[in-house]
Amino acid sequence: MAKYYPIFLNIQDRKCVVVGGGNVAWRKVCSLKEAGARVTVVAPEFCSELEKEAGIELIKQKYEEKFLDDAWVVIAATDDHDVNKKIFHDASGRGILVNVVDKPEVCSFIVPSVIMRGDLCISISTGGASPALARNIRGYLEKQFGNEFGDFTKLLSETRKNVLSEIKDEPTRRDILQRVAEFDILDIIKNRGVAEAKKKILEIIYEKTSRNK
Repeated sequence: MAKYYPIFLNIQDRKCVVVGGGNVAWRKVCSLKEAGARVTVVAPEFCSELEKEAGIELIKQKYEEKFLDDAWVVIAATDDHDVNKKIFHDASGRGILVNVVDKPEVCSFIVPSVIMRGDLCISISTGGASPALARNIRGYLEKQFGNEFGDFTKLLSETRKNVLSEIKDEPTRRDILQRVAEFDILDIIKNRGVAEAKKKILEIIYEKTSRNK
């Protein structure tokens, strides 16, 4: 079995092609759209969810290689083994990343189980050995990482921007950013709210900058 290199791919405003018109294809379309991709879907027929999905290009035809022109990523989500195999070979021949759903042996990349909490993304993969185990681990971790992590990462992003623009001393900046990422801030968000966490962060910034003057 292949050993995979974990990576997060920037597909903002990039063309991504999904071949297939069923519910599996629709779920893939939704995740690609969420990442900012320009999505083209190719299939002879589309499920109602795809028909209603806004902001995508639907091509109601059988698959042809020409539909891969300018694509960055291709996902084969048909129920036809021969079509999926052709998509894999066509995309591979063009140097395009390609995933055939549930067939890791004919993929240049696989899609992990994912937990999203705002900007926090936790990916779980068994390298194709057991997708069921990856799903079970995701279910376990979803209980450990609540919605407060979304607020936490948003607050940390705002703090980082402010610290980088307003504090010139590099060791002080590094010290602040390390300190505010500790879990006591998360506990404040969870138990007392974001406003109280912001107050605590301001206290930390004041303390660190005063100490280093």
